[in-house]
Amino acid sequence: MSLLKNIKLSFANRALMQELKVAAPNRKPNKFIFNQVKSVGIVFDATNVDDYEIVKRYVVFLREHTKKVKVIGFFSTKEIPALTYSKLEYDFFSLKELNWMGIPGSFVVKNFIDEEFDLLIDLNIHDHFSLKYISALSKAAFKVGKYNENDIEIFDMMIDADNTKTVKYFLRQIDTYITMLNKE
Repeated sequence: MSLLKNIKLSFANRALMQELKVAAPNRKPNKFIFNQVKSVGIVFDATNVDDYEIVKRYVVFLREHTKKVKVIGFFSTKEIPALTYSKLEYDFFSLKELNWMGIPGSFVVKNFIDEEFDLLIDLNIHDHFSLKYISALSKAAFKVGKYNENDIEIFDMMIDADNTKTVKYFLRQIDTYITMLNKE
């Protein structure tokens, strides 16, 4: 990573931590029971078509389990591809909606952050700051994401997965751990 990118990321992380202290100073996770979850938010990088298809199938799976699902996808391009359009449970944003630090500023992102999901699943396996920002400020009751020692204040449950793994692999890990958590 270039020196300029490191400096920009350092500023962005510092700004996020300041915002997090103001937005959720005493946030505590709820006890997590999957069968009691009514709403799920999913954050992911939509740039890869295969990842997008996997997320669509996972949304169908969650809906079959009577969960209300809302998804926000990030395209690491200037424009959102023409064939991709927002639907009832899907919204998207692109590089064009980010400021110089990588903080998203669109109303779509703001609405997603303000939604009080029972469960937030962050599928940000490639460490995009804009997705981390959304997850950090989300008003979700319980947040699941990729393990990073710097993100302990953001997530209630973190799963170890390196950048070489796929979204499909990461979702399997999430399902495995959620199942283990809910065995009583």
